[in-house]
Amino acid sequence: MYKKINISILSFLIVIVGCDEPTEDNTSELLCGGGSYTTKNIMTNISEETYNDDESVKAYSKYSWTSDGSNRILNGNGIPNHPVGTFPNPDNPNTIKEQSVNAAFTLCPTITSENGEQVGGPGSIIAYAINSVKFDPATAGRCNDNGACSLAMGQGRWSIEALGHDTFNFGDDMNHAHVQPTGAYHYHGMPELLMNFLSQDTSMTLVGWASDGFPVYARYGYSNANSSSSSLKVIEPSWKLKSSADSGRPTTLTELSGGPGQGNSSPNTPIAMGAFTQDFEYIEGSGDLDQCNGRVGVAPEFPEGIYYYMVTDAFPFFSRCLKGQI
Repeated sequence: MYKKINISILSFLIVIVGCDEPTEDNTSELLCGGGSYTTKNIMTNISEETYNDDESVKAYSKYSWTSDGSNRILNGNGIPNHPVGTFPNPDNPNTIKEQSVNAAFTLCPTITSENGEQVGGPGSIIAYAINSVKFDPATAGRCNDNGACSLAMGQGRWSIEALGHDTFNFGDDMNHAHVQPTGAYHYHGMPELLMNFLSQDTSMTLVGWASDGFPVYARYGYSNANSSSSSLKVIEPSWKLKSSADSGRPTTLTELSGGPGQGNSSPNTPIAMGAFTQDFEYIEGSGDLDQCNGRVGVAPEFPEGIYYYMVTDAFPFFSRCLKGQI
């Protein structure tokens, strides 16, 4: 049973987010250099403190988004502002704790890599949600060719996915999130209750910002990327499950070691396709997005168009690479 946050507080935040848009009077201030997009005056004046009385939280969610004229500045504590699952739990022994979140992203993002640069892992944050909770879609879980796997700092060339299969369980909740040993609650995929917090209908919702300065939307986008008058649809990634496993891929889980306090076991169970990052391939044009789970198009906050990333319901769930400069 999860305790919900006071609705009046949530409504207040939505009002703040909705009114923070550029006006015609400051158009001259929105210009960036050639080849750059501008995100100035979009969500750069937010400061929120909301108590989350969920049994697994019991703390204030604090975050602010401001601007120094060149950068978007985030300060927060990484505490979610919505209900969460039970933590600790049998598959995740960690407790949600406050973090020190301080980050700056350019207000004039520029695409510098056509195919994107891989980002993620310890010390490298790919994106933050509006509430200062980070997006961290990959895991530290690995398997070797013999099927010996570890969910934390594993050895081997096969990277374990947190979502989309039943072979491995990272104890994620209804927001496709769980907790790292540091106490950092983070999203691996669709932040369901954050989306409900920000928008109560089927709309193209800005849920965060990537480290290269480009915006992050979730689930819905325009069926015609360049037309805001086109219908909304569930956006599909262009990563697809391979028809057959790669050579050398382990098919049976022979040994499993968990994270701290999770012990060891030898389950000898099949490893389903989709359990590894390597089980997927990018097929250009098979979906709506590029290899970094993004595209160029119009959005409610950007009627002239911008490059943006998407959180999707299917793999890769969130981008594993960034196209702009960090």
